[in-house]
Amino acid sequence: MAEATATKDSTGGKPGWRTLARSLKNPKSGYMALFGFASGLPFALFLGTLYAWLTEAEVSVETMGVFSLIGLAYAFQFLWSPLLDKVNIPGLRRLGKRKQWIAPMQLLLGIILVTMSLLDPKSQLGVFSLLAGIGAFASATQDIAINAWRIDVADEEATIDILSTITQMGFRLAALVGGALGLIIAERIGWPQTYIMMGGIMLAIGVAGLFAPDADVARRSAETIAADNEDLAELYRPGEIEPKMRNRALLAVGLLWAWAIGTVLVFMIRSMTAEPDLRPNPTEFTATYGPLIIIATIVVPAFIAAWLAKMKNEKRHVISHTAATFGAKDVTFADHLYRALVLPLVEFVGRMGWSLVLILALVLTYRITDAIWGTFAYPFYLGELDYSGDDVAFASKFFGVGAVIAGLALGGWLITVLGRMFTLTLGAALAAATNLLYADLAVGGAAMQAGSDLIGFTRLINFMAPFGSEGLARLTFTIMWENLAIGIAGAAYIAWLSSIVNKQYAAVQYALLASLTLLVGTLGRGALGEMIEDRGYYYVFIFTALIGVIAVVLCILEWIREARAGAASGVVQPDATPEIATGA
Repeated sequence: MAEATATKDSTGGKPGWRTLARSLKNPKSGYMALFGFASGLPFALFLGTLYAWLTEAEVSVETMGVFSLIGLAYAFQFLWSPLLDKVNIPGLRRLGKRKQWIAPMQLLLGIILVTMSLLDPKSQLGVFSLLAGIGAFASATQDIAINAWRIDVADEEATIDILSTITQMGFRLAALVGGALGLIIAERIGWPQTYIMMGGIMLAIGVAGLFAPDADVARRSAETIAADNEDLAELYRPGEIEPKMRNRALLAVGLLWAWAIGTVLVFMIRSMTAEPDLRPNPTEFTATYGPLIIIATIVVPAFIAAWLAKMKNEKRHVISHTAATFGAKDVTFADHLYRALVLPLVEFVGRMGWSLVLILALVLTYRITDAIWGTFAYPFYLGELDYSGDDVAFASKFFGVGAVIAGLALGGWLITVLGRMFTLTLGAALAAATNLLYADLAVGGAAMQAGSDLIGFTRLINFMAPFGSEGLARLTFTIMWENLAIGIAGAAYIAWLSSIVNKQYAAVQYALLASLTLLVGTLGRGALGEMIEDRGYYYVFIFTALIGVIAVVLCILEWIREARAGAASGVVQPDATPEIATGA
């Protein structure tokens, strides 16, 4: 009877352990933690604690509505992701392709936070809201660049799996510092002093980020421009799509992107200029136009890219040998636009082929329960289960964040030891299973209470939170297991998503794939809300658990596909984990 045994890695140690140790010792891991923290801190401040400051400053709820526009910068950040792949900031390109965007955005965020601390939100609301909007845009821009930097600098020593885990741990820690801890600090020293402190942190990270390694830091501006033009000249080599067909595709994709960007800009202008009673609702806008914008900028262009890839493979409408006399000096503006908007999708579709259907299905379903359920979490805790705000804050913000970070650490270790696809599949299974824990909670939580009592967890929570209600232990127990599962799944999912992205188009491809979560989240929340009203939370949790099973099946299919296809699978950064050998 054969049994599976894990081989040692190349260094002679236990499987994955030395790989993990090397990755953590690499300077890139330290900078990745800083960048992850820098990504999460503004997000927590602009979309969370800022509203607490406005409330304390007695800014009216109607006036606060304009600040909800801030969330659009994060939701639709993929709309300007092509700029970060192809545009260089004058004088800063020598920092590196990604750092030329990361460091300035971080320094700008630090300056904005410090400046906001010097303003009175009530009497200087116009300037205050403008700074918050610019800050959200800068924060979303650094997120795009940081994701691309992570993909660019990953190598055999600092693996994409470990870097993906570290960035999420930094993000979650920053969410705690900028969220719950920020509220505690502000209660003691005041909001202006708190924002000065947070701004100082961002300034320090921005300065430290100047010294971070970059994948092409040795390349200088002039050399880069020449190389970029040479790459564009490749579009005119024999076998490439004819310019006429490329321009048709560019026109179609350009019009779709122009409509999407125009729609968001019109909404923002209306929101800032209309009276409070006539101001459009950002939540309704995202729910209504969000899916349409994603269809216009991702789904339809993907079909156009598939059409171009098919023509190229069939050698239809391609440049002949005799027509291919073209130099870098002849590059046109349309060629730059084509490479920025169309070529990233053409490359991705051409590399993945029909496997793209499986990949998109997995992207759309893997985080579906999290994306949909998050909206109804607080109504469930506070309304259905009748917990207090303090109970929920302790369970979800303090204990819950710690559980997520622990889950991320465990997920990173599992990826290193057992493999990316194993951990991805396990994460999907655990995420689906935790819905059953909530189903028990919805009908009284007897099983959760028994489990909490059995391992002594109830005594621990009663000691840590003597202010809590009688059922706080079972609520915290349930959230703990869910967040552990979220951490494991998140570590594997971001690592897998990063592994299928081409470094040359990292900013665009990763931003577009990640944005698909917005589509499934906005489409599913309405239906789930109706189901809650009609059937109750118990049946909804059973239903979401079954949806999670679909993600598990898709993970297994993708695992099989990658294993069978090997180098032909289209995965840019293969799993670095030692293979599992089979012995007699």
